[in-house]
Amino acid sequence: MDTFEWTKIMGAFCGALLFFLLLNWGTEIIYHESHDHHGEEKLAYYLDVETENKEEMESEVEEVDFLALLENADIDKGKKVFGKCKSCHKLKKGENGVGPHLYGIIGREIASVQGFKYSKALVGLQGVWDIEPLNKYLTKPAGYAPGTAMSFAGLKKDSDRANLIQYLISLNKYSTTE
Repeated sequence: MDTFEWTKIMGAFCGALLFFLLLNWGTEIIYHESHDHHGEEKLAYYLDVETENKEEMESEVEEVDFLALLENADIDKGKKVFGKCKSCHKLKKGENGVGPHLYGIIGREIASVQGFKYSKALVGLQGVWDIEPLNKYLTKPAGYAPGTAMSFAGLKKDSDRANLIQYLISLNKYSTTE
């Protein structure tokens, strides 16, 4: 091989490396940029959840014994509610999506999944994800942790949250994937 062929090979290698670096940089901006040019939080995307009679639901604020609701929760219905979560979250341990994996979420320290880049809002929270904080977070994520990168509007129905949390609890009890 002469010098010209070595130059072509090195040029192709450098070009491929540059392409992958630019691709990585572009995807990082698209999926992990959480501030606009003025330093304000922004959402990468927004999931709008339709609710029936939104005004009626907001006006009918009543205290519900959530633990009693949780005791009677339906795991199968919780699995269906998880359908709203699965576009961003995975259930397998260590397998993150746009959001962190939810395997073992009950009893896990908040913002503690290794290798996942959390928003400052979640990193600033103390404690563990047990029933009460998870219920509050799922009601309205931006209300519980202002500035969170999770753009999900929340689950307004107590029964949906109870079913989902019971489903997540069941995964911890019956799963053999460690």
